[in-house]
Amino acid sequence: MPATEYSLIEEPAWHLRIWQALVRKVGWLGLIATGIVAVAAVPLVFVIYSSSQLSLSGWQALWSERLPGLMWNTLSLAVLVAIGCFILGVSSAWFIARRHFVGRKLAIWLMILPLAIPTYVFAHIYTILFEEDGWIGSLWMSVFGDSVGIPDLYSIGGVTFILSIAGFSYVFLLVRSALEHSNPSLEEAARIQGLSPFAVFWRVNLPLLRPAIAAGLALVVLHVLSDFGAVSMLRYQTFTLSIYLQMNGRFDYQGAAGLSMVLVFLSFTFLIFERWSRSRQRYYASATQLRQTTLRKASNLEQCMIWLWLGLITLFAFVLPMIWMIDWTLEAIQQGVLDAVFWGYVSNSLIVAAAAATLAIIVAFPVAFFHTRKRSTLSTSYIQLSSIGFVLPGPVIALGVLSFILAVLSPLYGGLAALLMALVIRFLPLAVQSQEAALQHLTPSIEQAGRILGAGPLENLRRVVLPMISNGMIVAWVLVFIDALKELPATLILRPTGFDTLPVRIWIEASEESLELAAPAALMLVLGTLPALWLMMRKEKQTIINN
Repeated sequence: MPATEYSLIEEPAWHLRIWQALVRKVGWLGLIATGIVAVAAVPLVFVIYSSSQLSLSGWQALWSERLPGLMWNTLSLAVLVAIGCFILGVSSAWFIARRHFVGRKLAIWLMILPLAIPTYVFAHIYTILFEEDGWIGSLWMSVFGDSVGIPDLYSIGGVTFILSIAGFSYVFLLVRSALEHSNPSLEEAARIQGLSPFAVFWRVNLPLLRPAIAAGLALVVLHVLSDFGAVSMLRYQTFTLSIYLQMNGRFDYQGAAGLSMVLVFLSFTFLIFERWSRSRQRYYASATQLRQTTLRKASNLEQCMIWLWLGLITLFAFVLPMIWMIDWTLEAIQQGVLDAVFWGYVSNSLIVAAAAATLAIIVAFPVAFFHTRKRSTLSTSYIQLSSIGFVLPGPVIALGVLSFILAVLSPLYGGLAALLMALVIRFLPLAVQSQEAALQHLTPSIEQAGRILGAGPLENLRRVVLPMISNGMIVAWVLVFIDALKELPATLILRPTGFDTLPVRIWIEASEESLELAAPAALMLVLGTLPALWLMMRKEKQTIINN
């Protein structure tokens, strides 16, 4: 046989041996997880590659012209918003978790409802309310006159206010959960020793709550680092807004990648520091030590003070925005603005969010299942790489996906697949973490029992594993649906021609100051999120009851 023919026969066998070795090493599940993580890492690869193409003079120009100011603006904003969310979230969680007062269950809902309102909706509404002829501006002028100027939202103080009322609910949810599962004996012992309620909170509660507070503030800071809507509407220069302007205004993709690389470095540095600080502070309590916390009945004066504080938070974080949206929506209905085109925006938003949530839980399952069943350095690295969506802002993810599609899957360019791919990558961490948490409670012996009874891997997965983690998958779907419904920058960049969603219309109408169109879109966005929030809270209530 000629040598050329021999080489043609041997080469496939060589590749086949490598493939078989990979299957033996990580299994089919590991190979599937590898492919998913590789696609999820596409934006990060794009950032690394494009930033490496930036010349030394380009880096020097960025440093001298942009980076110092952007780093100061972004980091100072993150610190101020973290302080604001700490004050709002921890105080409201402590009142609700430690005091029994009239309307307590309602107060829980009022503290989580701000999650239904995107930051760009908050920014748009409050810029109008703080104008001289706006509701707050008019009230301000009637009280202070011309002696004290109306607060300027187009500043770091204004952006801090918007992002704090939009993000404190993350801290509230985690701190409240930690308080409800904490050991009340420690607080009782401190009171017996003569400590005042404030001293008990400062010296007992607060140190024990540090892991929950750190986790909540980590979410807040990551949202600040990647926020686009609020900072763009308030024209406050942060990394995310500058990256978007660099791409869409100057068409300087290498400069945008350079800024993105700095933002990735800042985000990873923060995450590493946050995990390190939490690992050094641990508190364990055995199950025999834990018992249900008995809420102390608040006195009449305490109830007034509690509702004064919670009511003030609710007023600015939910009531005023909702009243404004309803008022302008009713006016839009009278003008006949809610036509078939508007309901098309609603349909587009729901379809995209539902499709992204469904795809996210499907592709996240192999990654989460591989990590829980075959814990190793490789599986842990997959979990970390799948969290790229938490680190990179929406514009960068959109640009990375766009570059990948143009290079590898050009027929998909301009279609809905590119947008769905970006949304799945953006919110994959939510789906992976929720399903991983559910899989942690699934005892391997249950799967082994199914195999002993003759069930194959797929049948065991369908009849044993998936039914037992269905609640976790529902939570994952809800979380991704909520965030995908509100996502603005990725949708703005990758949406097909003529395919507008509610966030895009809000951004466009707000830029053109068309209030009669922005308000109904904002209201529909909130109403579309409320059922998902209800489902999440219902699941949390069931979990508390079962525990």
